[in-house]
Amino acid sequence: MRSVRLSFDRGTVLVEGLARREGLGVRELLFDARVGFYRAPAYRHEELSAALRRAGFVVDDRVGSGGGQRRVTVAEPELRSYQQDALTGWELARRRGIVVLPTGAGKTRVALAAMARVGRAAIVLVPTRVLLEQWRAELEGLVDGPVGQLGDGCRTVASITVATFESGLRRMDVLGNRFELLVVDEVHHFVGGKRIEALEMCTAVARLGLTATPPEEELAMLRLHELVGPVVCRRSVVELSGTHLAKFEHVRLDVDLTPSERIVYDETYGPFIEVYRRLRALGVASTWASFMRAAAATVEGRRALAGFHAARKLVSTAARKLEAVGMLLVRHAASRVLVFCADNAAAYEISRRFLVPAITKDIGRAERDDLLERFREGRVRVLVSARVLNEGVDVPEVGIGIVVGGVQGKREHVQRVGRLLRPMPGKQAQVYEIVARDTFEVGHAQKRRRALAA
Repeated sequence: MRSVRLSFDRGTVLVEGLARREGLGVRELLFDARVGFYRAPAYRHEELSAALRRAGFVVDDRVGSGGGQRRVTVAEPELRSYQQDALTGWELARRRGIVVLPTGAGKTRVALAAMARVGRAAIVLVPTRVLLEQWRAELEGLVDGPVGQLGDGCRTVASITVATFESGLRRMDVLGNRFELLVVDEVHHFVGGKRIEALEMCTAVARLGLTATPPEEELAMLRLHELVGPVVCRRSVVELSGTHLAKFEHVRLDVDLTPSERIVYDETYGPFIEVYRRLRALGVASTWASFMRAAAATVEGRRALAGFHAARKLVSTAARKLEAVGMLLVRHAASRVLVFCADNAAAYEISRRFLVPAITKDIGRAERDDLLERFREGRVRVLVSARVLNEGVDVPEVGIGIVVGGVQGKREHVQRVGRLLRPMPGKQAQVYEIVARDTFEVGHAQKRRRALAA
């Protein structure tokens, strides 16, 4: 009988001894003329091995020699009913799939239970250093052994390892065959670009994606389906509010632009929307990215883009919007409050005006951690954030959120509301969304509200 040998090579599976591949039907199996062998992305390993055996080959499979077969003991946490449903759905889908639960609903616990069920080496990919720290702390109390960390200055690898997306991508070419389970937190980030290569270079058969906000684009979901699995469980904020999440009230406050702001807005946004609609009608702006490319190619288009950015900046710091923020801070003077802004400029303006600290991407780790700790302890009552606190911040005591409009999408809005819904006895959260009347914000606000029930 013919024999082939499979080995792991820099994030791919190298096939030695295969002279031809007629009838294998394995996508992405390509001949590498540099070495004279066929190879496929690592995530195709199981499919490739099975296809070779069906074709009558004796397979000497050395891909799994990285150590993923060793048993790992992870204490299985108690699960709520919907978390158990998610775990069951994942197992019925052959341990491949995406769990969609609101922020604060305990997606991490589903993943911990999955790790306990698999009982083999696992790697967890996370988008931020804050989540890296949270996952490591959670795992250290449940894993019988050390927890590895890749990122934030650490380069330790263990049977259970947590890595930032970037660190995982950099090391997956040598570590990709060491894990039987791949967990991807905030999996919606993997819809394109180089990051997705981290999923391709891992041989793990069991895969679990976690998100509160899956991508809406069909092609993006098809790619995630291929690399992680289908959506196996979905629950909305509205479904869980008042039972497993805190009750909340969503209040929209509409404010007017001042007369001078209205003149500037019309002068800047009007030309932009005309160009945008024209390019859409011509079929060259089906997406925002394609519109940006088309607009950047002409003088008129570049002016339109400049007008859009000017209008967005004006709306984000509109005078009466800031007045509303001040009113709400006085009304909730005894509560801890998170103020969410669309950009750094708005965050710093609110910080200066109301003498409250802001957390942006410009803030270093030590200062950020100190502010968050003082916020948790109640020594700081208000924090202003420019998109930094959308993911990975767990402060159950916070019950008041102020969303200062802008152009945030549905995904960010669901994440921000979730920051406020961590359950506590008797908690009633309130989310204020401040929207400038007769501006682009109105349509965005309507979409965001619908997303909470989706």
